[in-house]
Amino acid sequence: MLLEINPINPQQRLIDRAVKLLKNGAIICYPTDTGYGIGCDLLNPKGIKGIMLLKKRPSHKPFSFLCSDLSDISQYAHVSNTAYRLLKKNLPGPYTFVLPGTKLVPKVMATKQKTVGIKVPSHPISRLLVESLGNPLVNTSVQLEDDEATLADPYEIEEYIGNRIGLIIDAGPIYPDPSSIIDLTGDYPEVLREGKGDVTPFR
Repeated sequence: MLLEINPINPQQRLIDRAVKLLKNGAIICYPTDTGYGIGCDLLNPKGIKGIMLLKKRPSHKPFSFLCSDLSDISQYAHVSNTAYRLLKKNLPGPYTFVLPGTKLVPKVMATKQKTVGIKVPSHPISRLLVESLGNPLVNTSVQLEDDEATLADPYEIEEYIGNRIGLIIDAGPIYPDPSSIIDLTGDYPEVLREGKGDVTPFR
């Protein structure tokens, strides 16, 4: 099902419809600042099981998740003083930050090293979606398995996986541009992948 939402001023009543589905364990597709993603409620085991089956993802390769702000991040990750300063300056934005996870993170969402990948999106829809949900949103790409198809349009996504997920939020075409991945688990930041977003502050 496609649900058109204004990408600049998202309608709260439409966001609430998506949130209701998420709370019931649905997987939905939504826009982010790095393209369309699919995800579920981080705290809903039914949703997590569904997305792992959909993506055929082994449990040792966890997904990243979206938080609404810094205080939200601090519940799910241990943030050092250095990491805090960097996050405060660069969020929201097109970055995935690797941080040590807290006990609130479901085990299947953390690596063997107990680290997590966290994003705070700047796209108004995904931002409001996470805020309205009240806890993080599991986040992964629309592509399934090793499919390299580049899906930028909600109608293409509907043809591709529309019958396997609960909802597709239509915010118009968004060309995928992967986020930069920054590891903040050590004494100094490490750029693991240079993508969208200026990585100069982390060099």
